[in-house]
Amino acid sequence: MAVRIVTDSTNYLPAAERDRLGILVVPLYVHDGEEMRAETDIDVAAFYRRLEDMRTLPTSSQPSPDALASAFRSALDEVAGEGGQPSVLGVFISSQMSGTVQAAELAASLVRAEQSGASVTVLDTESNCMQEGYAVLAAAEAAAQGATPDECVMAARQAMARTRFLFSPTSLEYLRRGGRISGAASFLGGLLQVAPILTVEHGETAPVMRVRTHSKALAEMGARMRADVEHCGLRRACVHSIALRETAEKFAREIVEPIAGGHVDVIEIGPVIGLHVGPAAGVVYETAEPLR
Repeated sequence: MAVRIVTDSTNYLPAAERDRLGILVVPLYVHDGEEMRAETDIDVAAFYRRLEDMRTLPTSSQPSPDALASAFRSALDEVAGEGGQPSVLGVFISSQMSGTVQAAELAASLVRAEQSGASVTVLDTESNCMQEGYAVLAAAEAAAQGATPDECVMAARQAMARTRFLFSPTSLEYLRRGGRISGAASFLGGLLQVAPILTVEHGETAPVMRVRTHSKALAEMGARMRADVEHCGLRRACVHSIALRETAEKFAREIVEPIAGGHVDVIEIGPVIGLHVGPAAGVVYETAEPLR
């Protein structure tokens, strides 16, 4: 049975990984008051330079059910000639953060109605960025080895249980303005005096702890990663940047790579997530054994 993986653009998977595994990406969109554009068509560095001067934050939106249905149809067509029943697994951003999963469920039902026997499954990763991305990779790697749709779902879920996403924005202002602060609201009382460390739990942004400076936040994230790796081993890791490339590169080279024991990519987070978080650096890692 041939399985093709479809995902959204908010995991920011490197193009080489998408190409290697034949992962099909459907973009989310950004509306800045003048036009709506797919985030994959936006110059990320230019967008963040402009974001600093915007009084009103841009908004983001999920792909339409039609766009997702079109992607599912294309994926089914691509694998139809590989033998057996063609199948698609859609692996998407948290349903608590975006309507993408709901749109994908509708799209899947449309395609199933059109194509009798079509196998289209939708999975909510309960996260975003490369924490979502590692679930996508796990599903696609399983598919490449001939796994069934159910086995691909299981591979993604197992990866979800092995991953952690820690990040520290330079301010909570973007999360507050965008209404995405959720459980991290407890940090607001010391907005100007603390550097927050945040994570994603149960599909939403959640607080981990707060320290006095952003450099201490980076050091603490490294310490937490090291503790997890010592207990559970390590499969892979990456560092994320939102308009803090120099800081993220230093974090990767001086703190994360000694823990990982090798090179760690720095992946820039795109506009859909970045406009809600603002300047930030973080780390995503997948351990060898489950963290939860």
